[in-house]
Amino acid sequence: MTQIASKKELSFEDFKTEILNDYKIAVTSRECSLLGRREVLTGKAKFGIFGDGKEVPQLAMAKAFKNGDFRSGYYRDQTFMMAIGQMSIQQFFAGLYGHTDIEHDPMSAGRQMGGHFATHSLNEDGSWKNLVMQKNSSADISPTAGQMPRLLGLAQASKIYRNVTGINNKTNFSINGNEIAWGTIGNASTSEGLFFETINAAGVLQVPMVMSVWDDEYGISVHARHQTTKENISEILKGFQRDSDNKGYEIIRVKGWDYPALITAYEQASQIAREEHVPVLIHVQELTQPQGHSTSGSHERYKNEERLAWEADFDCLRQMKLWMIATNMASQEELDEMEATIKKQVLEGKKAAWNAFVEPIQKEQKELVALLETIADSSDNKVFIQKYSNELAGLKEPIRKDILTTARKVLRIIVKENSRNQLAKWIENYTETIQKKFSSNLFSESDKNVFSVKEVLPTYDESAEQVDARLIIRDNFDAIFSKYPETLIFGEDAGNIGDVNQGLEGMQEKYGEHRVADVGIREATILGQGIGMALRGLRPIAEIQYLDYLLYAIQIMSDDLATLQYRTRGKQKAPLIIRTRGHRLEGIWHSGSPMGMIINAIRGIHVLVPRNMTKAAGFYNTLLETDEPALVVECLNGYRLKEKMPTNIGEFKTPIGVVETLKEGKDITLVSYGSTLRLVEQATKELLEIGIDAEIIDIQSLLPFDVNHDIVKSLAKTNRLLVIDEDVPGGASAYILQEILDVQNGYKHLDSKPETLAAKPHRPAYGTDGDYFSKPSVEDIYEKVYAIMSEVNPSKYPNLF
Repeated sequence: MTQIASKKELSFEDFKTEILNDYKIAVTSRECSLLGRREVLTGKAKFGIFGDGKEVPQLAMAKAFKNGDFRSGYYRDQTFMMAIGQMSIQQFFAGLYGHTDIEHDPMSAGRQMGGHFATHSLNEDGSWKNLVMQKNSSADISPTAGQMPRLLGLAQASKIYRNVTGINNKTNFSINGNEIAWGTIGNASTSEGLFFETINAAGVLQVPMVMSVWDDEYGISVHARHQTTKENISEILKGFQRDSDNKGYEIIRVKGWDYPALITAYEQASQIAREEHVPVLIHVQELTQPQGHSTSGSHERYKNEERLAWEADFDCLRQMKLWMIATNMASQEELDEMEATIKKQVLEGKKAAWNAFVEPIQKEQKELVALLETIADSSDNKVFIQKYSNELAGLKEPIRKDILTTARKVLRIIVKENSRNQLAKWIENYTETIQKKFSSNLFSESDKNVFSVKEVLPTYDESAEQVDARLIIRDNFDAIFSKYPETLIFGEDAGNIGDVNQGLEGMQEKYGEHRVADVGIREATILGQGIGMALRGLRPIAEIQYLDYLLYAIQIMSDDLATLQYRTRGKQKAPLIIRTRGHRLEGIWHSGSPMGMIINAIRGIHVLVPRNMTKAAGFYNTLLETDEPALVVECLNGYRLKEKMPTNIGEFKTPIGVVETLKEGKDITLVSYGSTLRLVEQATKELLEIGIDAEIIDIQSLLPFDVNHDIVKSLAKTNRLLVIDEDVPGGASAYILQEILDVQNGYKHLDSKPETLAAKPHRPAYGTDGDYFSKPSVEDIYEKVYAIMSEVNPSKYPNLF
């Protein structure tokens, strides 16, 4: 049954049973919130943020939520997750404790705080489950409104599945695009730009999205009068209401304590969104927050007595209970008895979750204590070892930090004793085992990760013509769209004109507006479209027109996409390809090289920096055979340069994480990437004229970096290193140097100080001179290499300055 109106088809007893079951779920959720807060205050859990006060509207949402639908929500949706059968009492508390076993905490295996919900989209081998046969929740993130861009993409996927023919395995992800993406957010977070950007984009795209705003009039301690114009989000969004002449939203207002009205509202919203593909905003008003925002403090500090009294009276559970009694669904006594039983069940579930959490750690504790006792028996430092051992044994509720800290401190004491090896081995094994619980799945661990794809070189006819490089990208995209019907690309100017550099010329006309699409100027939700559609089995390519404008989307990339596999412990994936262009051009806003910021913000996404369009095309071909997200940065000044047209367009593949030696040399190794390589090549030609023979290595991929350690092999030959980078000093060049010297141990082979040559600390000024005086030039590279060689052989290379 999905709505109260269906009671005509049921007996009164069946109808009553369903209502009572709803109330049971709501009370169970409330008891979990109340007991959860106590667990934080007693120290068993670190932090708690709960869904109390929002239970009844979430019941209504769950009734309208069908298999195949997706949620992109808010960290107070625990009642909803319980109502759709995706979270038990024990799992709720496992999440609160941070249990690192995915079987106990299926939401994140302890990687996120409680209140962050997810379902499993993937099988153990990383392959897709049949998502239309289950109820789905994309994995939550904490940043307020951060769930909104992804929500847009989840909804757009239904539009694509309904309107694009020939998509492979379509039935695993959609049934004629009938699925709804359900969003939830707190009223205060509607002040965020991501909320408004998404609301506008969904209205333009007309996607099946139902957006619920849980409105309790506060954002932590700050009242709505400081948050929202007119203190009412639906009031100020009235201009989005559709009418007979204009497409838009259906906007519904409903009281959060009115169970029958909520059921009706959500059924209406479901029907409109599912059948018509019209977005719906449900403003759920007059909600309460009985325990305040979180365990960080009490709401009594900022709510007056009148407000607190109103909240007690209009608590949604109290109002539902009064309605049930008034309509003869149950008596006061029956409901009181139910509530008492639920309290016991929640307490039992909490105890079971705690025992499951602590027992494995206690076993590890006993194992180390026994080992330390054995070591102490034959040690000159027996007294000190036993002190540590007794302290550890005395901990009734240890954590793994306690265990490992003890072992490492004892190791210092016995460093000169024979038993050192035994304890050191234990520490190494324990660390290796436990570290995986906290560090696995940053990238894909399936057989479709980026290292599973073998290199395929481009092939050429003897008469291969030199063409504008944009034609290689264009023809490769043509081959991609033909080969993979589930691929689509979208971005500013990507559709009608074929992108600003004509790399998609003619593609919209050939493949249609759903697969090659123009979008508005809204980078964050362009990324969100890609994330959501990738979560639903499509292969989107999200285009950000220039690398400089990636900053609008960096938060979504960093907090959502980059962490997805990690925060679900490999149970969700979004193999989104982000296409952009940057590097050498002219001016502050189109110079495009903030690589240090990017690579350090988006660990979990591969960062690829091809030097030309053939390499870029090869990266796209590689990525479409993998299940991982990546950023591809094309050279902005390379589209009109000439390259040979390959004969195997769409088939050649650039390996990821593999460097390429462009020129061999014996005197010094020059490492760079992207457009700067052309300057490096010119400088080495001029250096060769005076007898300096430099080796040039193209990084190609910043994340991952030189997995075969080929750069250190070059250093073993040349014994000198210069990293040339157009990012600011200490940006990507610092990362590259750390990889070479620290990870690859390249320092062992150096006879000269390793050096970097980066851009100036400021953005490039406008014009050709602006570029010349802001970023490394041919002369800068020449003189830097010359100075290094001058130190080696000053008589042959006397100082220039």
